[in-house]
Amino acid sequence: MIDLFAMSGLPQGGNGLVQFLPFALILGIFYFMILQPMKRRQKKVQEFQESLKVGDKVVTTSGIYGQITKLNEKSVQVQIADKVRIEVARAAVGGYQGQEPVVTDNGNV
Repeated sequence: MIDLFAMSGLPQGGNGLVQFLPFALILGIFYFMILQPMKRRQKKVQEFQESLKVGDKVVTTSGIYGQITKLNEKSVQVQIADKVRIEVARAAVGGYQGQEPVVTDNGNV
């Protein structure tokens, strides 16, 4: 490819814009294929965690099924059996029972 530029009669240095174009193209592809979907997923998880309410039947990321009995700013209390309640972080709530999980189990949010 370098030989083609040499034969085309272009100056050896070339145009700075032409040299920058492949890097800009790679950055654009990276943004639209990696960063933008990640931001959408994070927004969806944040909306899910903010919409939790008392009485919701949920599944934690560790696989514990229960019903929310109390909400705090950073944690929720989940009743997993009669008179058995545990407190877990809001981020540990993976989704509603019977639905696809909102939070992925590989730790990525």
